Amino acid sequence: MTMSPSQDQTENTDMLTEIAILYYQEGATQEEISKKFGLSRAKVGRMLRKAREEGIVEITVKFHPVYSVQLEQKLVEKFNLKRALISLDQPNTNEQRKQVAALVSSYLNNNLQEGMAVAVGQGQNVAAVADHAGIVTQRNARFVSAIGGTHRSGDIINADHICRRLAKKYGGSSETLYAPAYVNDPSLRSAFMEHATIKETLSQARKAEFALVGIGDMDENSHMVKLGFFTPKEFVEARLNDSIVGDIGGFDFFKLDGTDADTLMRGRVIGLEMEDLRQIPNVVAMASESRKALSIMGALRTGVIDVLATSVSCAMALLNLAENEE
Repeated sequence: MTMSPSQDQTENTDMLTEIAILYYQEGATQEEISKKFGLSRAKVGRMLRKAREEGIVEITVKFHPVYSVQLEQKLVEKFNLKRALISLDQPNTNEQRKQVAALVSSYLNNNLQEGMAVAVGQGQNVAAVADHAGIVTQRNARFVSAIGGTHRSGDIINADHICRRLAKKYGGSSETLYAPAYVNDPSLRSAFMEHATIKETLSQARKAEFALVGIGDMDENSHMVKLGFFTPKEFVEARLNDSIVGDIGGFDFFKLDGTDADTLMRGRVIGLEMEDLRQIPNVVAMASESRKALSIMGALRTGVIDVLATSVSCAMALLNLAENEE
């Protein structure tokens, strides 16, 4: 009797699976497997390799926390940082964001003192710090919005809403920037920036001891595009024509070499600018998404970041990029 191709494939897959289970889960040696199935050791080796190639076996490496500490030290030395907070890689984006946020929350809890102020940017990574369920010490700290707000669908990632959640978490107070985060006309931005209330709030943000900001990339599916502040076309043109690779906090844009990008997009944001961040002693920048390696590199080269919080994968990508450029 001759088996059909589909039958042969099924039986072949079944055997690959059985051999893979024996080898990877039950600890059988290739010699033991070859005797059990009457195959040569070379044949068993080829079948194990085929099991990996066909996805029957997936091998992942879980880094030990000690390895993260080593990566942190390398990043600190390479990019002249005060600290690097490195989360072990997680299986999905949400869990990765939570792990990075947990590290930032712990760092802030250990370093924020009574009476200090924190300038707060927008975005999912910053919001995750406010939402982290860890226990913190109550203190009279102030959380100041470093950028204006969005319409209702973006409430959860508004700097204002994040400030309020952080203030509740720490028992401190929050300060709202009463302005939209983005406007269509640079002249309208100028008018907002001259308003006394807005000037006062941004002045408080500039005097903060800490800043919590996210690092954004120029993905046309980003939240800034989804919320309608910029069009996908504007993001693509900024990336291609102006060589922009990312933003810090949602309020300033930069190139891969860290220089400010001369773009009209900057003239539409109501919030802090890169030079303002330079005056804040402890700028904590977060990026949990693995796709953001180039954006993080550009952000680090601006020289405004003091503490970077990211994942093992991003950390390794940054070090590899730096090494390849030498």
